[in-house]
Amino acid sequence: MQMIYNSPNYCVVEFKDVEGDLGGFEIMDKTARREIFIGGALASRFRVNVSELIAAEPSVEEVDAFLSQFDGLMQQPMTLH
Repeated sequence: MQMIYNSPNYCVVEFKDVEGDLGGFEIMDKTARREIFIGGALASRFRVNVSELIAAEPSVEEVDAFLSQFDGLMQQPMTLH
């Protein structure tokens, strides 16, 4: 598990490939206090999109705008572990 992004609005944690599992990403919306875990094909596509975004040297606002596309999918309330 590695935090790959943290802003006042969002946090993204990557879960690496472990024992044949494809891993995935947990995307948290701090203001709405909701989260989503994506794995499989969606996680692979997310990884590609993030790589392309990072190559463009985006601002925090641009990264947050990218992550906001997942807001409608976030149904799980955030909990502290």
